[in-house]
Amino acid sequence: MRPFLATCLGAVCSAALALPLAAAGGAGATPATPATPAAPRPARTDGLPGSTQSLPVGTLGAAAPHTPDRETTTEPAPRELGLPARTVRPFSLLGIVWDDATAELHGRVKVRTRAGGSGEWSGWQDVQVHNDDAPDLGSAERHDSDVRGSTAPLWVGDSDAVQLRITPERSDRAAAALPGGLRLELVDPGAPPRGLRGARLDPPAPLSAEAAAASAANAGFAPMGATEIPALDRDASQGDIAAVDGTRPEQTYIGPRPRIVTRAGWGADEKLREKAFTYTTTVRAAFLHHSGSGNNYSCAEAPSLIRAMYRFHVKSNHWRDIGYNFLVDKCGTVYEGRAGGVAKPVMGAHTLGFNSGTTGIAVLGTFTDTEPAKAAVDAVARLAAWKLGLSHVDPRAMVKLTSAGGNRFAKGKKVSLHVISGHRDGFTTDCPGAHLYAKLPATRRAAATLQGR
Repeated sequence: MRPFLATCLGAVCSAALALPLAAAGGAGATPATPATPAAPRPARTDGLPGSTQSLPVGTLGAAAPHTPDRETTTEPAPRELGLPARTVRPFSLLGIVWDDATAELHGRVKVRTRAGGSGEWSGWQDVQVHNDDAPDLGSAERHDSDVRGSTAPLWVGDSDAVQLRITPERSDRAAAALPGGLRLELVDPGAPPRGLRGARLDPPAPLSAEAAAASAANAGFAPMGATEIPALDRDASQGDIAAVDGTRPEQTYIGPRPRIVTRAGWGADEKLREKAFTYTTTVRAAFLHHSGSGNNYSCAEAPSLIRAMYRFHVKSNHWRDIGYNFLVDKCGTVYEGRAGGVAKPVMGAHTLGFNSGTTGIAVLGTFTDTEPAKAAVDAVARLAAWKLGLSHVDPRAMVKLTSAGGNRFAKGKKVSLHVISGHRDGFTTDCPGAHLYAKLPATRRAAATLQGR
């Protein structure tokens, strides 16, 4: 991973940004072209909420001619879409969106980016085309909303230039395979709030009404404005059960509460999301995801990655809030996701068809070809043992869930699934990546042991 580089403040850094766009990083790079000077970046102040640049995708020209073999017929070369190399305002995360949330992008998306301030271009990187983490078709999230389709977001670090290529699948229907309204979204996560130190904002800062509501949803677990919910051992965590539903059965099984960084802790701009919280029934299962955002982030960058993902989900995808209920970084830190309270059954947007009655846990990264860090896998087991224990659920059990509709199970279909399932168990997808999915049997056993079963 390249180092996280500071970007220029105030006036344009002409010496850095006027460098020619060298054809670096992979075969087939376009010839060098002069860079367009970037717009001046305003001086950064504490708590700057970030921004999104939305760029329409255009046609780059026809791909190389295709020479058919004896078993194929001549097909027209698919037209390549994208953006030529260009300088832009600083950003750290990107993704592609399109108008119809039910449409799919049949093709390959590749990007390269220039590190802010250094002029060094990355190699070409693939963007995960299928982003199957989404709100249910009949949920409040889609009512009166122009929810968009999208790729997974990709974290690229502090960057000031980008180049994009979209190559459709080779087909005589290639043009029809690409959805309409394609746009490249470039997200600047903004700066974290002032004074994030310890378990509270220091010095105490006045909370907006939206921030106060998000913090109050965790009343009983942390004081107002807290940046983290402290860890508890298993005995002390027994009290969390009564805090959730007011009852405590004679025999309880709950794992020790993990330390959870709150939305205030990762710097959520609470004015981005919709004000009202949405809840489902008691949590009966957990779905494990990978974020698909790549593994090129440091643990210190994880809060910025989450802020960028939050903005992408809300401003680019047009969701109510960040889609996941919880996020876990490669160092095993657990973060509060969608607002509404970590112990409450908050309705997420993570497993199309099975968001009701479940919680969504995303490990930051992509694990199709890469092993997840042990710290992250262990953190998932701890989180699941505590969260499922609040609802008296055995992590080793099976559960019957009713599909709200998706590409694997029709609406109304009753499906038997593991209490801790991978996204692919409820939807036809690669998520959570083959290497993370392989950890699920051990994760179920570990979570049950943590609960004292």
